[in-house]
Amino acid sequence: MLADLKSSRYLVETALLVALAFFLPLLEAPKNLAWLGFAAAWLWNRARARDFGGRWDLWDTLIACWIASAYVVAAFAPVSHQEWKGANDVLRYGGVLWMVKRGGYGAAELRWVLGAVVAATLAGLALGWWMYVGGRTSALQLKSVGHVNHSAIYLAIVLGLGAAWMFACWQSWNVMRRTIASAILISLIVSLVTMASRGAVGAALAFVLALALAWWPRWRVPLIAGTTVIAATLVLAVVLEVSVVAKQKLLEAQDNVLSNRDRVWSMGFAAWERYPWFGVGPSNYSTISLEKVEEWRRLAGKPFDANQYGGTSHAHSLYLNTLAERGVLGALALAAVLLVWATWLVRHRPRAPDGDLDWVLWGGALSAWAITVSVGLVNTTLHHEHGILATLLLGLWLTNLPRQAPRAS
Repeated sequence: MLADLKSSRYLVETALLVALAFFLPLLEAPKNLAWLGFAAAWLWNRARARDFGGRWDLWDTLIACWIASAYVVAAFAPVSHQEWKGANDVLRYGGVLWMVKRGGYGAAELRWVLGAVVAATLAGLALGWWMYVGGRTSALQLKSVGHVNHSAIYLAIVLGLGAAWMFACWQSWNVMRRTIASAILISLIVSLVTMASRGAVGAALAFVLALALAWWPRWRVPLIAGTTVIAATLVLAVVLEVSVVAKQKLLEAQDNVLSNRDRVWSMGFAAWERYPWFGVGPSNYSTISLEKVEEWRRLAGKPFDANQYGGTSHAHSLYLNTLAERGVLGALALAAVLLVWATWLVRHRPRAPDGDLDWVLWGGALSAWAITVSVGLVNTTLHHEHGILATLLLGLWLTNLPRQAPRAS
């Protein structure tokens, strides 16, 4: 497999993409350097070859509008804070999507990137468990991803990718590979449940079942196995009253199932009402204060009750965070990307005879979309590390589509 990588058309570029996938959840400086190096190598190679990946298409337009919308919104930000940094975040993960989509990578290169994603997650979890068990952190998390909720989003996406990989390749693997893959998947499930992010846990378990259903035309065993594993996970979680179950019970007893998200969302809605078209600026959510909300409500002639609002650094919702920070313009750009992403997943779903890699890549892109969209209801998905991960998996699938066997007309 290493020999296949060495024969890559653009060895340095591919190595930097693998490095980005590996360092993404682990270390800040190497991750940033890998991104910059990959972008520079990609542009240099494509300029020399005079080949930027084919004709301009719908995805190119969507990505360009998505990135441009963030900078337009930043230019209209009513306060000067982190709006340009926030726009650069969209450039980072949007740029990854665009370059990988147009990369034209071969099967061996794609497998290396996917393997780096899984290997890095396992390495990050090993470090996270060591710090968590040793009392160095109060929650299990991936070091470079940060807060447990965001680490759980990242892990949920990788869990979906891992399930797709297992479903696709199980029949061709020997006993040793099956054993290793099973151990990896179980460790991902246990780690995710330990992180106790209710939205990520629920979405990931539901996704595995949905993925198994999607596999039905190709192989029916995943649905039986997936149902068994998920059922066993739920039973054990309840019987042992693991942290995610205990958390849910405590919040129910406090009549606070949303964990104060309703107050945070009220804050976001108030900002969107004040700046409906362009919002407060990318990454400027933390500038929304009770004092400002009170002033906005007063200017609008509306009542204000401080108990209905709660300040935080983001809206704990992809959709409301986008509305508050980027307004209608940013929300329309995001909606367009998510809708086209979903449409393509349905229209270009692999057929039963298609290759294992086609199914793995489709499953990874589907996991990225499903976790982003579902967990986005209660947490701010699609930014920073898990934003890059999601667009990376989408890009890997899109770049492989031209090699997938054409459908009969």
